[in-house]
Order: sequence, then C-alpha cells, then structure tokens
Amino acid sequence: MTAMAFDALGGGYAGMAAGSRFTTATVRRAPYRAVFISDLHLGTPGCQAEALLEFLKEHPSEYLYLVGDIVDGWQLRRRWYWPQSHNDVVQKIMRKARKGCRVVFIPGNHDQFAREFVGLHFGGIEVQEEAVHVTAAGQRLWVVHGDRFDAVVQCARWLAVLGDNLYGITLQLNRQLNRLRGRFGRPYWSLSAYLKHKVKKAVNYVSDFEAAVAGEARRRGHDGVVCGHIHRAEMRMIDGTLYCNDGDWVESRSALLEHPDGRLELRHWQTNPMTHGEPAAARVPA
Repeated sequence: MTAMAFDALGGGYAGMAAGSRFTTATVRRAPYRAVFISDLHLGTPGCQAEALLEFLKEHPSEYLYLVGDIVDGWQLRRRWYWPQSHNDVVQKIMRKARKGCRVVFIPGNHDQFAREFVGLHFGGIEVQEEAVHVTAAGQRLWVVHGDRFDAVVQCARWLAVLGDNLYGITLQLNRQLNRLRGRFGRPYWSLSAYLKHKVKKAVNYVSDFEAAVAGEARRRGHDGVVCGHIHRAEMRMIDGTLYCNDGDWVESRSALLEHPDGRLELRHWQTNPMTHGEPAAARVPA
C-alpha cells in the first residue's frame, strides 16, 4: 500500500526521467524563491489537506522542498485511507513540478519506503536523502527530515508506536475542542502543541533534538538547517547556526518561506473553521 502511495506522489514509474524539467521563465515569476513543508501525513484523517491546498495555491515558488513524512506509511499499513483531497495535494505538487518549480522530496521515517528510490526522479519530483539549499543571500541550508537525531525512533521503535497511539488520543480530544471553538468563531488551537510546551520532559526532548540537528549542520560547515519531524515550527539561532523547523500540516499548519531577497519567514496558515470544517484527529507521532 505504501508503494501505491509513492506511485501516486511520483506519478508512477513511467514518470521517471533522467533529470528535472524546469521552465525558467515560469520560475522567475514566482513570488517566493523557496517553500519548505514537511509532516503532511497524507493517508491519515488528521492531514489538513484542504488548508494545505489553499496554502500551496497562494505560495508559488521556484523551489518546493518536501521535508519528510509526506505520506504516512505507518498508518497506511494498518488501514488504507486516501480521500480525494489527499490525491488533490499530490496532483497539485506534480502540477507545480510540470510548471517549472523544482520539487525535492526528502523521505522521513513515516515514508522511509521512499528511501529506496533516492537518486531517482518521478514525475519531475527529485527524491533525495538530504539536500543543501543556497538562499539568494548566500546562506547554505542543510535540508533533512531529522528522524536520525531522534533516539526513540532509532533505538526503540515500540516506544514510537506507543507514542503514535497516545498522540492519536490527544488529537481526538483536540478535534472535539476545536469543534466547540469553531462554533464560537474562534481559530484553530493545538492541544498537543500546548502540552509539548508545558511538559518538562517534552521540552527537554525538543531542545536536545534542536541542538543536535543544529550541531551537525555546523559540523558539516553549513550556515543553517531546515528540518521537520517533531511537529514544532521554530526558527532561531543555536550557537551561531540557524535552526529552522517548518512544522507540520496536522497541528501547526506551518511552512518556511524564502523571499526573493533571501529573507526567511516562518508562516502559519489560518483558514475559516466555519467554511472548511474543524481539523480531524490522526494517529501520527513525530
């Protein structure tokens, strides 16, 4: 089933090409130089696909980096879930590639099956283990999902699966809460993100992760790093290295943007809950 999802993402083996296909004239008109998104978790009820489609429509760019956990292979192995809106996201990304946007897909731990295809191109989408993006201002940014810096994922898979289930319960509660907030015209609010900030051990885990990723980027000689994985959007300096986490599209609905002058911005996307419905629950750990 996960192979089917990857086939949808890349347009099938027939879409394999020797190199990316770009239209320079189209790229130059893009108002954003680069967009970084991760942790979409397509294939789960919690993926906020409609909001993501709105965001992608409003943010055309020269480069689009898919920084891991785009398709949730963990969940698709348990239960197949692939509504039309998720297919629309895939088609939207492929359409961007056809129109000249350079699309780079860096698999994460939930779509690690795609790591078997590193170095290939599917429907104009490049599959890479990691990447280096040079901004218009000359900054070298290491782009990586980040799961290799997560000791739970690397050393205790059973604990990660347990966290998957607990995370799902939290998001189910979050769904009920946001349904009530929507009735009063209040914007979306993430309960699990709030708990992550309040629980000391979770804060320590996040801080250790951020320091480890930034430290590796610095060791490699890069100016900064762009990652995902922990579902916490952040942009700050860590010991002289720029750390950027583009967040996710289950809770924070966030992305990292590069403007034409090289300026970086972390943007959260808001939709009208009365017209688009409340966010659904999902079982997706970091």
